[in-house]
Amino acid sequence: MIDFTFQNPTKVIFGKDALNHLAEEIKRYGTKVLLVYGGGSVKRIGLYDQVISILNNQKASVWEISGVKPNPRLGLVREGIRLCRENSVELVLAMGGGSAIDTAKAIVNGVKYDGDVWDLFTGKGSNVEVLPLGTIVTLPAAGSEMSNSCVITREEDQCKRGRNTPLNFPKFSILNPEFTYSLPPYQTACGVVDIMAHIMERYFTTVEHVELTDRMAEGALKTVIDNAPLVMNSPEDYDARAEIMWAGCLAHNTLFETGRVGDWASHKLEHELSALYDIAHGAGLAIIFPAWMKYVLSKGNAKKLSQFAVRVLDVKADAGTEEEIAQEGIVRLDAFYRSVGLTTTLHENGIDERDFERMAERAVKMAGGVLGSFYPIRKVDALSIYRLAL
Repeated sequence: MIDFTFQNPTKVIFGKDALNHLAEEIKRYGTKVLLVYGGGSVKRIGLYDQVISILNNQKASVWEISGVKPNPRLGLVREGIRLCRENSVELVLAMGGGSAIDTAKAIVNGVKYDGDVWDLFTGKGSNVEVLPLGTIVTLPAAGSEMSNSCVITREEDQCKRGRNTPLNFPKFSILNPEFTYSLPPYQTACGVVDIMAHIMERYFTTVEHVELTDRMAEGALKTVIDNAPLVMNSPEDYDARAEIMWAGCLAHNTLFETGRVGDWASHKLEHELSALYDIAHGAGLAIIFPAWMKYVLSKGNAKKLSQFAVRVLDVKADAGTEEEIAQEGIVRLDAFYRSVGLTTTLHENGIDERDFERMAERAVKMAGGVLGSFYPIRKVDALSIYRLAL
């Protein structure tokens, strides 16, 4: 285990009555509020009206940024920054999933930066303060409601970039599993895969003696795997929805990475995929992660992969060699993804290898020449992984 510092300042308000606490949070941070949300889902489930009623009762002034899409766009971030500056906004409140929250994160950072907000994602610029941010989660997936990360896509060149900074932690996040009841099966499935990927990126490490965080990660993964079929078959199973929602929050709040170094190559490779083809992030991860596993296993990384297979996917510890056990684990992971309705190959999504060179080059270049730490991924390796995903 390596040295670490852990701090997560986000206040999580969880449960059926969580929204009742919004008024006290508004009083704490300010009554000039920018709402950030996506399409009509927050209105269909009645959340929008409930939030507006609470804001009206607090005599809040409200502005809105709506129409946030998956793989959130830079253009909407810039519009949000403009609204905040022109109206002296005091609190940004995101309603939805990771795309709405990441849009809001970019806005609260950009308001406090003198240059173009994209500078913060390329490393050209930096800021030291942000506007307060609150979130109300309706899609458990990205874990952005309790994380230090944010991912935005620049439309003109389909460039998707992330930024990790303590400034990204929301001040508070409201999580009511009931808000997820109406999620379509596809979005639920993509969320499940995204949650698992956040845990797995941290799980696959070369750091030794990390038994505690290994076991926490394995427990969270098994919890998601066990409860996913329940919510797919019974969308209003509160207990199963709650288990997945809390797992999603913990998956990306940096707890599972304490004392270890994560990998993140699969995420970087998927970012290029979803940036170019605009597929859902979770759907892309269901394609990339098994391919990454196959590739790193071929390079002799059987020990951790076989541990994952045994402890998470219930492969028998005496089922064969470490490599055979690891291979069976990959087969079972692929089967799980398919069991929740997702595809696991690029061909099934109408994607061929015409953009592989561009994707591999850009992913590796933005990482400084090497992706990941579990096994170093260079351009030639990235190309191989994309081909394995076909």
